[in-house]
Amino acid sequence: MERRAFVRSAVAGALGAAALPGALAAAAEGAAMTAKSSGRIAKLGVQLYTVRGLMHESVEKTLVDVAAAGYREVEFAGYFQRTPKQVRAALKAAGLEAPSTHVGIEQVRNELPRLLDDAKVMGHRYIVVPWLDQRDRTPDGYRALADDLNRAGEAADRVGIRIGYHNHDFEFTLLNGERPFDLLLQRTAKDLVSFELDLFWITKAGGDPLAYFRGHPGRFALVHVKDMTAAPEQAMVDVGAGSIDWKAIFARRGEAGIRHFFVEHDGPADALASIRASAAYLRALRF
Repeated sequence: MERRAFVRSAVAGALGAAALPGALAAAAEGAAMTAKSSGRIAKLGVQLYTVRGLMHESVEKTLVDVAAAGYREVEFAGYFQRTPKQVRAALKAAGLEAPSTHVGIEQVRNELPRLLDDAKVMGHRYIVVPWLDQRDRTPDGYRALADDLNRAGEAADRVGIRIGYHNHDFEFTLLNGERPFDLLLQRTAKDLVSFELDLFWITKAGGDPLAYFRGHPGRFALVHVKDMTAAPEQAMVDVGAGSIDWKAIFARRGEAGIRHFFVEHDGPADALASIRASAAYLRALRF
C-alpha cells in the first residue's frame, strides 16, 4: 500500500481527547537533545510504517518488540483502528514515547482541531505531512501547501505542537527553474514549521543534506534514517548496509537542529530483522 493511502486509511478511525501541558512537552523535547554532546544517538526512533504489517496484527506486541530491538521513540502513520488513548496505554506498557506522527495534508486542512486533540493524548510534539499528491506538484500547489502549513503551524503552536513536512525525491525536481523543496523552506515560517528530512530520498534525488543544514540551520528537527546502495542501483537497505555517510551527517546535527532520529525501511523482507540490524549499527556509531 502506498504511504499516502496507508496514512489516510489508518488515521481515519482515531479519536481524540485530554491534553499534554506545553511545559511537559518542552521538557521531553529537551531530553531528546542529549545526543548533541555525546557523539551518539541517545534516543533512537523508528517510523512504524516499517513494521506496519505487524502493527496490524498486534499493536501491543509489536511495540514491545520495537522496544526490545533498542528503540525508545516511535513515529506513527495511523493508529491501527485504535483510539489515541488505547495506543498511548500500549506505548506506556512498552516503555516508548511517540514524539511525532504522519497525517495527510487534507486532514491538516480539514480536521486540525481533532488532530491536535489526538496529539495531546498521544504526547506527540510534531504533526508531519509526509506526501503531496501528483496533481498538486505545481508551483501554485507548493505555495498553497506552504501557506496551509503556516496556518496550521499557528494553531498548533498555541498548544505546544509543531507542524512539519517530510520530503521524498519529487520536491527536488525543478519546476520553472525553482526547486519545490527550496520554495517550501523559504515560504514557511521558521518558528512555526519544521522539516523532517528523509536522508534516503534527498540523496537519491541528488541533493546534499549538509548543504541544506548550512543554508537552513535549525529547520530539520526530525530525520528519517534509511540507507541506500551506491549508484546505479540506489536500492533501499538496512542502515549501515549502504553508502550514505552517517558520521558526516550526524556530526552536523546541532547545526541542522536534529532532535529525533527515525529509522525507516519502506519494504523490508523481514521488518523486525531490519529494524534490529539498523539499531545495532546506529547504537555502535560514534560521530
